[in-house]
Order: sequence, then structure tokens, then C-alpha cells
Amino acid sequence: MNAIPPRIRRRQTLALILLVLTGVINYLDRATLAVANEYIRADLGLSLGQMGLLLSAFSWSYALCQLPVGALVDKIGPRWLLGAGLVVWSLAQAAGGLVSTFGWFVLARIVLGIGEAPQFPAAARVVSNWFPLRARGTPTGVYNSASPLGVALAPLVLTPLILATSWHWAFFMTGALGLVAAVIWVTLYRDPVRAQMSEEEQAYLDEGQGATAAPATSFASWRALFRYRATWGMLLGFFGSVYLNWVYLTWLPGYLRTQRHMDLAQAGFAASIPFLCGFAGALVAGWASDRVTRHATSPVAGRRRAVVASMLGMVAFTIPAALVESNTLAVACISIVIFLANASSACSWSLVTAVAPRSRIGSLGAIQNFGGFLGGALAPILTGYIAQAWSFVPALLTGAGIAFLSAMSYHFLVVAPIPEEN
Repeated sequence: MNAIPPRIRRRQTLALILLVLTGVINYLDRATLAVANEYIRADLGLSLGQMGLLLSAFSWSYALCQLPVGALVDKIGPRWLLGAGLVVWSLAQAAGGLVSTFGWFVLARIVLGIGEAPQFPAAARVVSNWFPLRARGTPTGVYNSASPLGVALAPLVLTPLILATSWHWAFFMTGALGLVAAVIWVTLYRDPVRAQMSEEEQAYLDEGQGATAAPATSFASWRALFRYRATWGMLLGFFGSVYLNWVYLTWLPGYLRTQRHMDLAQAGFAASIPFLCGFAGALVAGWASDRVTRHATSPVAGRRRAVVASMLGMVAFTIPAALVESNTLAVACISIVIFLANASSACSWSLVTAVAPRSRIGSLGAIQNFGGFLGGALAPILTGYIAQAWSFVPALLTGAGIAFLSAMSYHFLVVAPIPEEN
């Protein structure tokens, strides 16, 4: 691999710092509802089933917006699209602190999902813009690490705030953080401009994929992605990965309080541990994915194997997490699951950059994310109603079964890159 030119390295570092910052705030906002779950249910008089619907409202709009957002990221670039998304989602998050009825709360969460939709397709585009093909696993792991880090920080930061004030202020403060981040992102981030780059810098970025400029993205080229089995394998595969992850992301504090009978302080601390492990999982997976890919027959094969292995591990440790009596063992198993869930997610996003043609990396990433967040939308609803009818045990086992089937989708369908169409 060519040495990294100094100016490129500086731009890479800045881009990753900004993606982690916006990603942490993105997931702080998503997790606020889960942390304040019990207080909101009591204040608004919601059942477990209704809370499941509220927890899922974000995911439906987020998933549906992935399809147009991916094409927009490829067409107009990540700077302005993510900047606009930050403003929209931050205002929606702050509005969540003002609502007093179930219906208005659902609406606020729907708008939150619309605003947050550009985050990860934009991040995939940023990595493909600033990193060569075989070096994208590590930066993908870095920006994906923001997801579990944000969720881990949420109970540690927001629980004391809720106890000192009310659940409303948790929404106000996280919304304000997002508006500040929007200004920082738009002010500091820039896409590479090839006309202003040296031959050394261009050769570094083009390594492994040739120097031919990618053709412009069109609706026809976006639609053509659905002709390939790899697209469907990634859509179906990410469904189960995000489904099982979102069972824990949306219900873990409530699960620890309801099923494991922990008090709020204990549940807040215990809920942060698995997601700190997830933070490590994303970082380790990105680095390991690059190492495996260098020795694999192809970048697609190497990154696919990492995804499948991580997902099968999620399945294996969810089963004892559901069945053991010890709270300590349960949290330990859940920590391993979240470690592997974030490893799987990081590898899935780096797989996008290996499978997709250069002109449609944001588009394919968004299609995969669309499938994932259909799973993310279904997870809190199905979990809430299963827990209400029986308990959380069959809810967790259902998630394990869905994740297994999705791992098989990655394994059997994602076998070759999608060609560029001129």
C-alpha cells in the first residue's frame, strides 16, 4: 500500500473526528427514549405494547428515508446533506421534550428518523472519498464505534440529568448538542477536490480501483442495484443484524428493570456496560476486517466472512443471555452480543465499499441500511408485545432466530462485487 500523503492523513483524521462526534450525538438522541422509558410510560400512561410502538416510530421513517437519501448522498455529497439532517433531527429531538400526548410523541420520533437518515450513508461516502479500497475497514470501524459509544454514554449522562430535573430536559440538552454539531460539521468538513490534489495524493486514493472517474449517479443506475443478488443479500442480512441489536438498544434498560428487577441506578450502570463493549467491538472489527481482507481472495470474501462470523456469535450468546438466572452472567452475555453486533455492523458497512461500484457506494449503503432498519422498526414492537404476552425470554430467542437467518443471507448471496455501469 502507498504511504499516506500528509495532507490526506490530516483530512482523514478530521473527517473521522467529525463523524464520531455527529454519530455519538445521533445515538444519544435515539437512546434518550430508552433511558427515560419508565418515566415517560408513567407520565403518559403507556403500556409496554404502546411503548414498543413509540420506540419503533423512529425506525420506520428512518428506514424509508434510506432509499432516497443514499442516492442524494452520491449526487450532492455528504457535507450539506448531513448538515441539514443534523438541524432537522436536533429540532425534532428537542420537540420530544415538549410533547404531552402519545400521538405528538410519535410524530416527533418520526421526524427524528427523517433527520437522522443521512448519517451513515454520508459516513460511508466520506470513507470512500478519503480512503483507498483495502484500507476502509479501520475508518469504518471508527465511525461505527460512535453508535455504541453514544448508547453507552446515554444512561451515564442522561440518568443523573433525569433524576436531577425531569425526562424533558434529556431531550432539550441532546437537541442543543446536535445544533452545535451541525455548525461544526458544515464549517470544517470538505470533500476531496481532485483538481487541487497532487499526483501522489490521487494515486493513493485510487489504489486498488483505478483512476477512471466514476460516472454520474442517476435513478436508473440506483434502480439497477436491485438486479444483483448481492444487494438483496445485504438488505436481508442487515435486517437481522439490526433487529437483534435494536432489541437491546431499545429495551435493555426496561428489560433490566422489568425482568431482572434492578433499580434505576443499577439498570443505568448495567445498561452502559454492554455498549462500552460494543464501542470496542466496532474498533476491533474495523482493524481486523482490513487485516483479513489483505489475505483474502477478494475484499468481498474477506469482509463477508467477518460479518457472518460476528452474527453467528450474536446468536450463540443471546441464547444464554435469555436463559441464565444470574444477572451478572446475563449482562456478561449481553455485553458479548453487543460487542459482536457492533463488529458485525462495522464489517457490514465496510463490505458496502467492497461490493458497490464507486458511483453508488452511498446508494448501496442506504439500501442495506433500509433493510436493517426495517428490522430495527420491527424489533421494539415485537419485543414489547411478546414481553407483554409472555416474557422477555421468548422475545430474545426470537431475535436470535432472525439474526441466524440473516447471517445465511450474507453468506449465500453476497459473493461478488457489483460492476460499474457507464
